[in-house]
Amino acid sequence: MATIKDIAEKAGVSSATVSRILNQDDTLSVTEETRARVLKIADGLNYRKKGKGTTKRTTIGVFQWYSLFQELEDPYYQNIRVGIEKYCADQNIEVIRAFQSDPDYLKTLSGVDGLICIGKFAQKDIKAFEQLTDNIIFIDMRTSRISFNNIVLDFHQSVIDVIDYFVELGHTKIGYLGGKEYIGEDTVYFEQRKETFINYCRKLELCYEPYVLEEEFSAESGYQMMNRLIESGQLPTAVFAASDPIAIGAMRSLYEHGYKIPEDISIIGFDDISVAEFSNPPLTTVHAPSEYMGEYAANFVAKLYNEVPSEYKTPVRLTLPCTLIKRQTCGKPRGEK
Repeated sequence: MATIKDIAEKAGVSSATVSRILNQDDTLSVTEETRARVLKIADGLNYRKKGKGTTKRTTIGVFQWYSLFQELEDPYYQNIRVGIEKYCADQNIEVIRAFQSDPDYLKTLSGVDGLICIGKFAQKDIKAFEQLTDNIIFIDMRTSRISFNNIVLDFHQSVIDVIDYFVELGHTKIGYLGGKEYIGEDTVYFEQRKETFINYCRKLELCYEPYVLEEEFSAESGYQMMNRLIESGQLPTAVFAASDPIAIGAMRSLYEHGYKIPEDISIIGFDDISVAEFSNPPLTTVHAPSEYMGEYAANFVAKLYNEVPSEYKTPVRLTLPCTLIKRQTCGKPRGEK
């Protein structure tokens, strides 16, 4: 493909002069003969000026480890994708979306300029993605080694903030309701929130052992797990739920059994989904910047990756902070003033 430099050499003028002529710069002082010669050479070389109509549009692939139905049930992962698509719309970047439930998602994503993978993936999946492009970033997947680009949340400090707040209110019996996620078919993904919860409760010598349950990250699971705690006769004075849907399901169970929140039991969720502010009472929760995670990931694969010289390209991990949002589901344990 001909360049401005090629035209300048043939016309015997500078590249700057050629550029200004091709861009119809009326302030350029050249003879009509020179202007005509440059245009004729450009036409003869089949030169095409780069512009909106001729520049290849950047394409980013977005792969969601959930199915479309599961994503609709989990606002956390949906918000990540919304952040990606919002950024791409603002930057005129084309988005190709695929879900793990799609029959031929690798073919759908072939030819993308960058790839964003949301969720938890087995090594064989990662290798398959790397065959599509080396410009790739994973969201919400922490590994012991930083072996690929990823963005994660600071679960460790978030859980410490939750427990410190409970302790500040006077709670010493604290429960944990969480969910299990799987890499592949049978490998349980490491849950940092649970590990931090257990280790920090041990450090502070709090009672937690009878109150730790795990099922799924859903309102239904939260409801069932709280039912089990109530039926066991061992109910803590405070509960940390690893997601807002779990917290909301647990709250429904408590109401059905005649418990008041926060008078009888305090509860804190995680994510800060939109409905958390409108629960009854409004849910105290940890705000996870999920939409920003998506925006940053899109910016990374669209701009940052290509701006880094090849000799400096090494896998990076970006850890985003979370914020405890205090609303109305927490109070002092019953009997304490």
